[in-house]
Amino acid sequence: MTDTSPHRRITGEEDGASAVEYGLLVFAIAAVITVIVFGLGLVVKGTYTGACSTLDAKASTGADCAGP
Repeated sequence: MTDTSPHRRITGEEDGASAVEYGLLVFAIAAVITVIVFGLGLVVKGTYTGACSTLDAKASTGADCAGP
């Protein structure tokens, strides 16, 4: 038996289509978050690499970290 209630006929509810749309929206949000996390990871890696290089250079010359 099909549902022929006035509310369903007027609104044209389609639960299956809504679920697919929400699924695509969740996927898009997850993809954006992944790109942001990887991008920030590269920035942080660069910062730590620079700091490490500076510390290695200071340690090999016997210089103080506060300055030459």
